[in-house]
Amino acid sequence: MDNDAILADKRHEPIYEEIVREHQVVYVPGGAAQNAARGAAYVLPPNSVVFAGCAYWMCIRSRRGRKLELAPFSFTGHHRSMVTTLRVAKDLDEEHLWSPAVASLIDSARVVYLEGYLLTHRPEISIRLGKKVSAANKILVLNLSAPYIPRLYNAHIQEIAPYCDIIISNEAEAEAWATINNHPDPTNYAPRIVIITHGAKSTTAVSAQEPDVPRVYPVQPLKEEEIVDTNAAGDAFAGIWIVCIETGHKLAAMCIGQEGPQYKWPKVNIL
Repeated sequence: MDNDAILADKRHEPIYEEIVREHQVVYVPGGAAQNAARGAAYVLPPNSVVFAGCAYWMCIRSRRGRKLELAPFSFTGHHRSMVTTLRVAKDLDEEHLWSPAVASLIDSARVVYLEGYLLTHRPEISIRLGKKVSAANKILVLNLSAPYIPRLYNAHIQEIAPYCDIIISNEAEAEAWATINNHPDPTNYAPRIVIITHGAKSTTAVSAQEPDVPRVYPVQPLKEEEIVDTNAAGDAFAGIWIVCIETGHKLAAMCIGQEGPQYKWPKVNIL
């Protein structure tokens, strides 16, 4: 299915070696949260963005034979579908987040961003972090990340949602969430904002204060020759939309013009 994402099972294991064996592979650092963090760091002032996770550790271990988190893509025109295996990402140690070095960064942060993938294998980390951030009156942002997450892990989303100030999804993730929840009547009136992207179509923002007055932000379409790779455009948007939704659109457009989750260098000022 175009623009879908699934979690790999045993049937998909041969795909990864096949791609490396039969195709010219471009290796780009990734992981949805790291993509978003690098997008934010690209635009925001130096030393204002911190990423916590397994990405750097995975790269070091991979040189010793340890397999990484992998995400092969299938493209139909400019539409991509993803088959992801989390692998070492599942090894995130909760104690690492509460270590003095990392905990102090969480305490000093104004905004904390969580990817939905974490809910699939370490939901207790997300829930505990959500409670901590909410109790400190900080902004907690959750990205649903992939349609299969609300389909298979809806209970975890429902558990963390009360602590979220902002929830981000694309149209497929929003539809999956709405379907699994049967469009429930609102019972939680927390001052929340929901952001729904829709590829090259307009982005919609809905707030709890004005649920019947959605705000629609048009996307500046790209020319065919400007589109290289749509993978991670959503991560780029999520990383910087907090500054401004239109800035998020610009960074996502830049990402689409690169291979994988990358940005132009030397750095381009998009503010």
